[in-house]
Amino acid sequence: MTRPIPSGPGRSNRSRRITAVLLATLACGAPLVSCSTDSDNDSGASVSARPTAPDESSFTGSAPSALASEAASALDSAQASASAAASSASAEASAFEASVSADTERASAAAQAELKKVRGSGNATSDVAITGLPRAQTGGLLAVLVAITNKTDREASYAVQIDFEDSDGKVVETRFVGAEDLEPGKRAEPVAISREPVEPRLTPRLAKAQRY
Repeated sequence: MTRPIPSGPGRSNRSRRITAVLLATLACGAPLVSCSTDSDNDSGASVSARPTAPDESSFTGSAPSALASEAASALDSAQASASAAASSASAEASAFEASVSADTERASAAAQAELKKVRGSGNATSDVAITGLPRAQTGGLLAVLVAITNKTDREASYAVQIDFEDSDGKVVETRFVGAEDLEPGKRAEPVAISREPVEPRLTPRLAKAQRY
């Protein structure tokens, strides 16, 4: 005997329960999500585990240090600046020495030859005055402006010896300058340049001056 198929509210409720079970089954098969019956899990689902971090022990080398890079850059810059300053000072010194003409060199040789015959300080120290030139103007060299004035009433030539002394009064270097055929009342201003190092500092002194 065939049993009649129930109808009405009871059949409708069973259909809804079956549908709910199917939907839950499909949800459990979705990627990256797994169902859980653990009562402690409020959401009923858990996200898959995060990717594993790479093993840092397999890496080689080290990351550059920003502070080390900045320090190296500053050192390079300072060395470049010092080198440029030294080159500039050397160029200025060379240019200053080159400004001493061939005529001045010839007069210097003549003055040295003349002073070899002179004993004492000579007869013209009152006609000569010396003034140190600023090192900023000479490229760092120790240089002396020798002002020679012919105070006589006739033409004359002059030979001058400048000694450069250390702090103990010892003569370290001697330079000669001169003026030839200087007219009465006229002035010549040759320059005596020391070729000794900047340190220790030397002091220029008028050693001899001869009018001839």
